[in-house]
Amino acid sequence: MTTAGPGGRRAGRPVAVPRRRSLRSILGMLVLGAAIVYTVSLTAVLVASQHDQRRPADAIIVLGAAQYNGRPSPVLRARLDHAIGLYREGYAPLIVVTGGVGRGDTISEAMAGRRYLIAREVPDDAVIAQPVGSSTLTSMNAVGDWLRGRGLHRVLLVSDPFHMFRLRLEARRIALEAYTSPTESSPISDNPVLELRYLFAEGLKVPIAWSRTLIEKRVR
Repeated sequence: MTTAGPGGRRAGRPVAVPRRRSLRSILGMLVLGAAIVYTVSLTAVLVASQHDQRRPADAIIVLGAAQYNGRPSPVLRARLDHAIGLYREGYAPLIVVTGGVGRGDTISEAMAGRRYLIAREVPDDAVIAQPVGSSTLTSMNAVGDWLRGRGLHRVLLVSDPFHMFRLRLEARRIALEAYTSPTESSPISDNPVLELRYLFAEGLKVPIAWSRTLIEKRVR
């Protein structure tokens, strides 16, 4: 015989958990997990942005940025000037400039960068333009193919501070020994609000890069 328990419920019957409560719990765990991943990602971006790992390398890689019909934007100019300093200090014998042709442009970011460097007395044969790619991913893939084809693996990466962690992640994904050297002056770094926007955006992009790296390792 089934007896009534406290509150009039029949003892022996399992109490059903409302489906809505279960969904809320799952959603809460997903949100918490996403928040943890984002926090870890953003912390990694911030830490990497504060460190200059400059050391001797096979090549200095400059990530492209906007240019205006051959005239580098202030952001690209800051990256190129930083690369010139590293080259003159003897950190690498080559500077590789990346970046394809943007919409409405007649010249690639890489070629605009190459001309800028040569105009500032970097030897012609020390500057390589890789005018392929419209993103960090595609630019690094093109650079990686070019470097490995020449037996070069150790690189010094130049871009804005917020970009350093993801850039190094992408370089290591394609088996490059990568170190970072962020620009010391950039219009983005000089604008706190703009820099925060880029930092928060990187916090979202880094987990995607992490995932891609893990997937490619499994496929191999």
